[in-house]
Amino acid sequence: MNSAGVMVVADTSIEHGGNYVVGANEEPYHFTGANFGRDFTVSKLADIAEAATGHRCAVCGGRLEAKKAIEVGHCFKLGTRYSAAVNATYLDENGQPQLIYMGSYGIGLDRLMAVAVELHHDKDGIVWPDSIAPYRVHLVHVGKEGDGTKARAEALYSKLTAAGVEVLYDDRDGLGAGVKFKDADLIGIPWRVTVSVRSLEAGGVEVKRRNESERRVVAVDELTGLLNG
Repeated sequence: MNSAGVMVVADTSIEHGGNYVVGANEEPYHFTGANFGRDFTVSKLADIAEAATGHRCAVCGGRLEAKKAIEVGHCFKLGTRYSAAVNATYLDENGQPQLIYMGSYGIGLDRLMAVAVELHHDKDGIVWPDSIAPYRVHLVHVGKEGDGTKARAEALYSKLTAAGVEVLYDDRDGLGAGVKFKDADLIGIPWRVTVSVRSLEAGGVEVKRRNESERRVVAVDELTGLLNG
């Protein structure tokens, strides 16, 4: 009982136990064999203590172990609260209408993305796993107007998309390679493909995996096979 005369119980398992020892409001006496609902009620029943490593499980009696986690999904037992409101019923084995018991189940896509980024990143940004990456290729054009690189990059974009490869194309003008590469690392698409004067002179396009430091020049005709391999 607090100073305002409200009795607050900090353990909701009190509903499932019995024969408690409680205060008798007189020093130094106590009552024994007290049971919730029969001998006393409370003004508020709630969990107000945070579970921690070492606490006992109220169900199995084992010790709890605290670990960090992110909630990515949930399920709620709604009972008949909403079905009663709209009189949603089914017929039981006796042909009698019964209220439907409802549940709510959900997965948060934004939370799944947060978990993926938490587990797959480095100092430069996201490192998307191939299986869930929003694009497979980050195509970067590096060049100046009139040098032919932009036309080659746009042709490559069309070729890759026609082959079913999902491409994020950075065709921004007036930005240096360093800025575009930094943005590519931040976004974290699995493959970075760069079309530049240097790569074309070397016989193809520059290819780099986001999770690797090695860069190599690959012939355009071999690129689709490499990306889908």
